[in-house]
Amino acid sequence: AAKMVGIGSQYLCTHTDSQGRPLDGAKSYKLTVPANIPAKDFWSMTVYDSANRSMMATSQKFPAASSYTHVETNPDGAIDLYFGPKAPKGKERNWIETDPAKGWTGIFRLYGPLEPFFDQSWKLPDIEPLN
Repeated sequence: AAKMVGIGSQYLCTHTDSQGRPLDGAKSYKLTVPANIPAKDFWSMTVYDSANRSMMATSQKFPAASSYTHVETNPDGAIDLYFGPKAPKGKERNWIETDPAKGWTGIFRLYGPLEPFFDQSWKLPDIEPLN
């Protein structure tokens, strides 16, 4: 496949956590997105229902975080995203709600992906369980 730097989109999908276990809507997780996200246009992280592949229905209008949702950034430029049925205290802006009765899939999208994505000098780590 051709490398299209700054054009189109690239999707990074996961159904499992860093331990290889399926993502469970009843549990809590954290993803530390490294600084300098290689997206010319914008990035997003969205949660989907594993059973039907549609966006997970929760009390949040969109179960997602992105460069447009005003997430809090760490001093080093990284962004901690939290997933689970309840928001961690003080982390509500970086929380994506999950349904405790369902498994889920996470899709991280880069719109206008830049060279560090393609040469893998920027890598998205695994989602870490918090429970």
